[in-house]
Amino acid sequence: MYKLIAIDIDGTLINDEHEVTKEVFDAIQAARNKGVKVVLCTGRPIGGVQPYIEKLQLNREEDFVITYNGALVQNTYTKEIVSQCSLNYGDLKTLYELSVELDTPMHFFDTERMYTPNKDISKYTIFETSMTKVPLHYRTIAEIPEDIVIPKIMYIDEPERLDRTIAAIPDSIRENYSLVKSMPFFYEILHKSVSKGNAVKQLAEKLGIKREEVMAIGDNGNDVSMIEYAGCGIAMGNAIPELKKVADFITSSNNEDGVAKAIEKFVLNG
Repeated sequence: MYKLIAIDIDGTLINDEHEVTKEVFDAIQAARNKGVKVVLCTGRPIGGVQPYIEKLQLNREEDFVITYNGALVQNTYTKEIVSQCSLNYGDLKTLYELSVELDTPMHFFDTERMYTPNKDISKYTIFETSMTKVPLHYRTIAEIPEDIVIPKIMYIDEPERLDRTIAAIPDSIRENYSLVKSMPFFYEILHKSVSKGNAVKQLAEKLGIKREEVMAIGDNGNDVSMIEYAGCGIAMGNAIPELKKVADFITSSNNEDGVAKAIEKFVLNG
């Protein structure tokens, strides 16, 4: 019996119209009525998750959310932080200098806002702020307060250019940070200990839930760690090949109610 379902948002929970379909909504509520804990686990900032928390009513006393690819785990009712692991100003300077060297735009977050140091703002930064509804500010690195808490930094570019940037990232950066591609045009840089898998594990242990009682559903590179951790790791039909390889089961796509079908198979009818 699965006791916790961790669900990615973009490309998983929501379809390409950014909607939670009735079928997915109903399946999640049916699972919750059986006592299963449903946790959204996303690369989005906390502000970009709130509409889905409210829509799915995942804001009761013992409800939680995992954001920034695992950098922040929070109770959605009390706002108590279960775990938080962030980057600092020194990391920001290092990664900004590398972005200049590699000629790659970037943006980054504190716990409330999104910033870009690029005067010519990338269309992918505009896409991110539009998608998440998190306010965007242009700031030079010198204008950023040195006590800033940064859940994640992102390199962003056209997919082919971004792939070249990724290939050129030095080993010293790879050794000191957690690096994941969340979309073809998004490359996310986090504290070395941060991943969705680690966050799901920490939350499950806090709740007294065993690994084999955890189910995770995702579609992209930043979901690999939680799919590998979960007792039942499920890849969406639209998932990248690397995720499908490590999954226990492949469901339908996000446009075909894949989350609902997975919950029905393994939780409601399992």
